[in-house]
Formats: sequence, structure tokens, C-alpha cells
Amino acid sequence: MKFIVLVLAVLVLLWLLKGATQRRVRPPARKPEPPASSQPMVTCAHCGLHLPQGESLPGRGGVFCGEAHRAEYEKQHPPA
Repeated sequence: MKFIVLVLAVLVLLWLLKGATQRRVRPPARKPEPPASSQPMVTCAHCGLHLPQGESLPGRGGVFCGEAHRAEYEKQHPPA
């Protein structure tokens, strides 16, 4: 009977040590992914909205966030 208790105690001890060593090992840290190609931000000349330069529309008075704002701005500011 003492032999069975001793074997069980050793097995429990080994199981605990195995769990403790596995918790210490950490997976390697991932490198952060580089951000997508960044573009400079521009401001709509009509409403002041900030948007990426690739999404803006050029116009007579600057850049605009959409066709409606470009048309409205050009209507309010006729060419000299």
C-alpha cells in the first residue's frame, strides 16, 4: 500500500513540474506588421474634412472630399 502511495506522489510531482516548465516557455513575440502604405492627409477646401490625398478630388481652389463640395466651392468662388 505504501508503494502505491509513493508512486502516485512521484507521478503527481512529475506532472506538476512538467506543467510549471511548460508555462515558463513563451512563444516568440510576433513582429508587428508594417502599416499599409501611408498617404499624406489633406483638408477639403469647402468643409475642412481630413482625408487621404489619394481619395481627394483636385479643384480650382484646392482639394475636395467629393464632387458636390468641389462644385459648390467653385460656384461660390468664380474664376477671376
